Amino acid sequence: MDIAAWLRSLGLEEYASAFRDNDIDAQLLLHLKAEDLKELGVASIGHRRKLIDAIADLRDEDARSSNVSVDRPLPAPTAASPEAGAERRQLTVMFCDLVGSTALASRLDVEDLREIIGAYQQCVSDTIKRFGGFVAKYMGDGVLVYFGYPQAHEDDAERAVRAGLALIDIVNELELSDPLQVRIGIATGIVVVGDIVGFGEARERGVIGETPNIAARLQGLAEPDTVVIGERTHHLLGHLFDFRDLGTLEVKGYSEPIRAYQVLRPSILDSRFEALHGERLTPLVGRENEIEALRHCWQRAKGIEGQVILLVGEPGIGKSRITVAVLEEIANEQRTHLCYFCSPHHSGSALYPIIRQLERAAEMSPDDDTSTKLDKLETLLAATSTAAEDCSLVSDLLSLPSSGRFPTFDLSPQQRKSRTLQALVRQLEALAGREPVVMIFEDVHWIDPTSLELLDRTVERIRMLPVLLVVTFRPEFTPPWSGQPHVSMMTLGRLGQRDGVALVEHVLGQQDLPAEAIQGIVERTDGVPLYLEEFTKAVAEMCAEGDHAQSTASSASLGIPATLHASLMARLDRLGAAKNVAQIAAVIGREFSHDLLAAVAPYAATELRAFIDQLTSSGMVFRRGTAADSLYLFKHALVQDAAYNTLLRRPRQQLHGKIARTLEELFPGRAAREPEVLAHHFAKAGQAARAIDYWLIAGKQAAQRSANLEAIDHFSRGLKALEALPLGSEKDWKELALQTALGTALISVHGYAASQTGAAYARARILCQKFGDAAALHATLSGEFVYHFVRGDRAMMRRLTKEARRTAERTGDDAFQLAGHRMDGITAMYDGSFIEASHEFETILSLYDPDRHRPPPVLYIHDPKISALAYLAILKWILGQSDTARGLAIEALRYAEELKQANLTAHVRTYAGAGLHELLGETSAVRRHADAIVALADQHSLHYWRLNGLFLRGWAIAQGASVEEGLAVMRQNLRARSALGVSWYHVRYLCMLATTLQKSGAAESALAVVAEAKDQAACHCEHMWDAEVERIEAEMLEVCARSTVECEARFQSALVTARRQSAKSFELRAALGLAKLWAEHGRGDEARDLLWPLYESFTEGFNTRDLTQARQLLDKLH
Repeated sequence: MDIAAWLRSLGLEEYASAFRDNDIDAQLLLHLKAEDLKELGVASIGHRRKLIDAIADLRDEDARSSNVSVDRPLPAPTAASPEAGAERRQLTVMFCDLVGSTALASRLDVEDLREIIGAYQQCVSDTIKRFGGFVAKYMGDGVLVYFGYPQAHEDDAERAVRAGLALIDIVNELELSDPLQVRIGIATGIVVVGDIVGFGEARERGVIGETPNIAARLQGLAEPDTVVIGERTHHLLGHLFDFRDLGTLEVKGYSEPIRAYQVLRPSILDSRFEALHGERLTPLVGRENEIEALRHCWQRAKGIEGQVILLVGEPGIGKSRITVAVLEEIANEQRTHLCYFCSPHHSGSALYPIIRQLERAAEMSPDDDTSTKLDKLETLLAATSTAAEDCSLVSDLLSLPSSGRFPTFDLSPQQRKSRTLQALVRQLEALAGREPVVMIFEDVHWIDPTSLELLDRTVERIRMLPVLLVVTFRPEFTPPWSGQPHVSMMTLGRLGQRDGVALVEHVLGQQDLPAEAIQGIVERTDGVPLYLEEFTKAVAEMCAEGDHAQSTASSASLGIPATLHASLMARLDRLGAAKNVAQIAAVIGREFSHDLLAAVAPYAATELRAFIDQLTSSGMVFRRGTAADSLYLFKHALVQDAAYNTLLRRPRQQLHGKIARTLEELFPGRAAREPEVLAHHFAKAGQAARAIDYWLIAGKQAAQRSANLEAIDHFSRGLKALEALPLGSEKDWKELALQTALGTALISVHGYAASQTGAAYARARILCQKFGDAAALHATLSGEFVYHFVRGDRAMMRRLTKEARRTAERTGDDAFQLAGHRMDGITAMYDGSFIEASHEFETILSLYDPDRHRPPPVLYIHDPKISALAYLAILKWILGQSDTARGLAIEALRYAEELKQANLTAHVRTYAGAGLHELLGETSAVRRHADAIVALADQHSLHYWRLNGLFLRGWAIAQGASVEEGLAVMRQNLRARSALGVSWYHVRYLCMLATTLQKSGAAESALAVVAEAKDQAACHCEHMWDAEVERIEAEMLEVCARSTVECEARFQSALVTARRQSAKSFELRAALGLAKLWAEHGRGDEARDLLWPLYESFTEGFNTRDLTQARQLLDKLH
C-alpha cells in the first residue's frame, strides 16, 4: 500500500514525510491510535479525526478481504480438550452457497463483487457463531460449517436448521445493490474430524466421511432461499419443523438415490418430550403405582410368600432408580439386601455377577493377599453358619485356594457346578432364615448362562422364603419365569409432563432456568428419566456459563437416541483434559479399578486423581472405595459407549493392547481368573493371535466348570479371530485346538448329531492330517466317528475306522488301537454282527489302562471303557446272557460316576441303564433311569440326552395307566431327535412306539410305525434290530387278523435273522411268538419242539420276562 497516495486521497499529503520518517507501513497503519497521530505531528483535531475514520475503514476492508480469499486457512478450533486430535463423532454439516455468483461476477466490478462477497461471508460467520456452529472453510461463495465440532451440543441438528433458516432471512435483508439468495444443504452422520491437514498457509482442520459430500449434493438440489436436509437429519428433528418430502433423488456420485426433505418452517409443538436423569440421585417421580405394588409384594414376602418382580423397560427408563427406591423404602427395616449386576463384557463369564457380589459383600480389596481374602470370606460365611463343604465351594468359585482351611472334595466339573449352585441357594436360604431379604438382579439381558441357571433355581426356591427378588432387564430379553403364581411382570412406561418438570427442577437445584428452557427439556426427553437428567445438566451448565440464550436454544429437541449421543458428547467435551481419562476408562470397561487405570493412563497420581474427581463429580462415574483401592462404574453403559466411540481405531487398539499387556504383567492373578477379559482386549487391539490363545484358555476353563454354553461362546470367538491371521502353520495349529475343543462342547449342548458338531470335527481332522498331531487326531477321529454313527452314515463310519487302524499301525499308539476296536465294535453292532462286536469291546476292556487311556474332559466326550461296558451290556443281553449284561451295566454306571462327567453318565444311563431294562421289560427301572437322565441333562444343558431321557420316560409312563400321555411324550421327543438328524437307536425307539400303540389298541398305526422302522433300517443299512422289527411286525399282523400264513412267514424270517446274527434273545422272542401261534392252531408238538431246545440252551437269566414266559408256555404244552 502506498501511504503517500492514501494521504493524498484524504487531502492530507503534508503528513507524508512524517509517516515515512517514522517507518509507518500498511500493517502498522491499521493499529495507529489518536495518541500515535499526535506524536507524528498531527496537531489538528479535525485532521486526527479524519485519519482515525479512514484507518477504521481500512480495518473493515482488510477483514472483508481476508474473508473473500478462497480456501484460506482458518485458525485451529478451540477444542474442549487441550489435545485437539482427530475423533470419531457425530457431525451435522451445513453447506451454504451463494446463488448466481457467476452472473454477479460477470456484470460487477471486482471491487464491488468483493464487497458483496465480504458482506455475505460476514453474515454467515455471525449467524453460525450465534447458533453455536463452526465455520470450517470458506470457498469463495461457498461455506462449509460444522455443528457438533469442536464443541458438541445435544441439539446440533436443530441448530444447523435454525441457522440455515436464519441465514436466508438475514442474507435477504442485506442492503446491497443486488439482492442475494442462498441455497443450503444439511446432512448428519459419523465422521472423523479434527486432523490438521495441509501445510503453512493451507493448514486446516479436516473431516473424513461422506457427510460433507452429501451436504454439498443436497445444497445443489435446493431451490434458492431453501434448506434441504438428508434423511438422517430429518429423523433426528422429529416434528420440530414442517417439511416437504422431496422423495428419493438421484445425485451425482451416488449409485443409490438419497431421500431429501425441504425445511419449510419451525412447527408449533405440543408437549411430547420429557425428563432426564440428573447427576445427583433424583427423587422418584411418576412411579407411585409401581412403588405401591412393590410395597405390597414386600409385605407378602415378609410373610414367607416369596415374590419375584420382573422389571422391564427400555434403556434409561428408570429401572435402576426404582430398585434404589425399593431399598430406600425399607432402609429402616430389619432386612438383608443383595445386589447383582450383569455386565455386557462378562456375558460369557460364568457366575460373574455372583462372584462380584460375594467379593463386595466380603469387602475384598484387589490388593488383599489370599490369606486376607480368605479371612474376609470366612467372616462373611460365618454369619450364616455355612457348612464346610459350601465354604470350600464358594472359595473355589472366587478362585481362592483354601490352603487347608476348608476341606477339599474330588468332584467332577459337573458335580462342582451343581453343588456350587446348591451352595449359593443355601446361602440365600440361610440369610432368609435370619431376616427378610431383598434381592436386586440388574441388567439380566447381559446375564451369563450359568447365572441364569442359578436365577432359575432361585426363582423357584424363594416361593416359600421371606424374599423379594427384583429382576431388571431390557425388552429384548424374554424371561423364562413368567406365568408362575409368585412372579409378576412390571413394565415401566415413560413419565408424564408434570413429573418430568418436577424431575428437571430437582436436577437444577437452586439454579434458575427460563420456563421455556425447562419446557423444552421435558419435550425433548420423551419421558425417559435418563435423558431428562442428562439434558438438564447440559442446559444448566450452559446457563451457568452465562449464556441464557444458548441454554434456551438447547431445549429444542433431537430424536432419541441420537439426542442422548449428542448430549453425552457435549458433556464429554466440557470435561477438558479429564475427557481423555474417561476415554481410557471406557476402553477398560463398564467397571474399572483405580489401580488398572493408573497403570494405563499417562498421568501422574495427583493429576489422575483430580481428573477422576472431576468425572465422579460430574455424575458420569460412581466411585466405591477410597484411594488406590477404588472401583469405578460408569453410571450408564451408554455413557461408556459415548466415550469409547470417540476414539479412532488406531489409538483405541493401542489402548486395548496396553490394557491387556498391563493385566498380564502387573495383575497376573486377575488375568488368570478372567482370561476372557484379556481375550477381549487383545481382540480389540488387533492382536488376534494373543486373543485366540486367551479365548482357548477361557473356553477350557468354562468347560471344566461344565459351563458349556460359555465354553462354546469362547471357542467360537477364538475361531472368529482366526480370520485376522495370515495363512500358515500358526493359524492352523490354533484352529485345530479350537475346533477340537469346540466339538466336545457342542456335543455336550447340542448332541452328537448336530451339524455344527460334525463341521467342527471334520475341519479338525483335516488339520490333524496336515500336522500329524496324534493326540488331537485321536480326539477328532473319535468325535467325528460318533457324529456319523449317530446320524447313521455307515460309509463314513467304516472310512474313519480304517483311518484309526492305519494310524495305530503307523504310530504304534495304543490309544488309536482302542479307538479302532471301539469303532469296529460299534460298526459290527450296527451291522448286526453281535459276536464280532462283543469281541471288539471285550478287547478294549482287556487293553484299557485308566492311567494312560482315561481322556481329559475338555478334548474327549467319551471314554473307551465306558463305551465298551455300556454297549457290551446290550450285546450280552442280545446274545442271551442277561445276568452278565446286568453285571456289565452296574460296572459301567459305577465307572461313569467315578469319572464324574455328565455326558458319560447320561450315556451309560441311556443304554446300559434304561435301554437294557427296557429290553428286560423292567418298566420301573426304565423310569428311574429316565428321570435321572432328564435331571442330569437339565443340570448340564445336555440337549441330546434330554431327548432320549424324555422318550424313555414317556415309554415308562405309557406302560401304566396313562398310555396316551406317554405316547404323546414319545412322539414329541422322537420328532425332536429326528430333527437333529439322529439315526442311532431310532429303529429301536420306533419298535417301542409300535408296541405301545398296539397296547393302546391302535394296531394299524403300529403297523405303520413298523414300516417306518423298516425304511429307517434300510436307509441307513442298520441291521441291529432286524429280527425285532420282523417279530413285532408278525405280532401286529396277528393282532390285525391278517392271514396265519403271513404271520408265520414273518416269525420264521425273524428266526432266521436272529440265528444268523447269533441273537439268542431275539431268537427266543421270535420262537415264543411263533410257538404261541402254532399252539393256538393245534400245532402244539411243533411249538414244543421249536421252543424247548432253545430254552434249554440258555445258561442264565431264567428269571427274566422272556424266559419266564417261555417256561410257562412249555409247561402248558406238556
